[in-house]
Amino acid sequence: MKHFKSYLARQMEEYISYRLSLGYTESNLRGQLRGFDQYVCDKEAGQDDLRPPFFLDFKESLKEKQRTFNAILLAVRGFFNYLVRRQIIDENPVIDICSYTPNAFIPFVFSPDQIDKLLSTVRSAIRKDPIHFFKDYSVYMVILLLARCGMRISEPLRLKPDHYHNNEGTIYIEKTKFAKDRLIAVPKAVISEMNNYLTVRKAFIQDQTPYLLPGQNGHTLSTNRIYKAFGRAVKDIGIDQPRRVIANTTFGNPTPHSLRHSFAINTLQRIKQQGKSPQNALPILAVYLGHSKYRYTAVYLKVVDAGHRQGLVDFAISRQEEI
Repeated sequence: MKHFKSYLARQMEEYISYRLSLGYTESNLRGQLRGFDQYVCDKEAGQDDLRPPFFLDFKESLKEKQRTFNAILLAVRGFFNYLVRRQIIDENPVIDICSYTPNAFIPFVFSPDQIDKLLSTVRSAIRKDPIHFFKDYSVYMVILLLARCGMRISEPLRLKPDHYHNNEGTIYIEKTKFAKDRLIAVPKAVISEMNNYLTVRKAFIQDQTPYLLPGQNGHTLSTNRIYKAFGRAVKDIGIDQPRRVIANTTFGNPTPHSLRHSFAINTLQRIKQQGKSPQNALPILAVYLGHSKYRYTAVYLKVVDAGHRQGLVDFAISRQEEI
């Protein structure tokens, strides 16, 4: 654990301890405060220097990393509020410092047809020689779970053999992003593929391994291997699109995490096509995806489907060219 170095170091540690005593986790707080702590050290600043111009200069220094500044500002504002309550300082010096306006983010969305083509391409790329076959097969199964079950990329890599329940058609996912375990139903097509994979797994994995989807010799698969297989497949099916920042909107490029976004958006679209309310389905979808609050899932309502997302990109580009 890296320690703080500025004259505020002791008070920052006390603030973190105070937060922990209230039941909060340390989470990213230490790293965010450390970013400010380092700047104070670099500028050799003391108490008398911490005035609005100092923080405006700090903001300017991070203009290329606006999200980083916003996160640090939030942490620093809470820290100085704590010092005010303890009567260590009279007023919060960042009370009037504004954060950067965050860019809207529109994820890349695969249509159902594109997902089918992507999975078919990854599967056809599985090498048949004994050295590579099982490892490539495991990579395919990970991408399949990302696409068909909306998992985060770390989740299938951590699955254990007893997390998959064939008879129930479920997968148990533990220690997720929000420290929440969840049990998800698995589509019938995925169950069939999983059972086929497990038959092959018995032939290739002789020793004990803690992973349901191991690589060669029972070792865990790396995310880098998943990204490489995914990237090749995206190019092969001709949908490799760059990340674009247009005005205050960022349009994401295809990544493995895009499959999770696509799963959510395509699910809501199917619900709408059935004449039901996507809004009413949000709480259930939030639980399935492992969101801590279903308002995080509600952002998917902004994008109707892959065609709508591409329309937003085309419109933004046309407006940019007009300007």
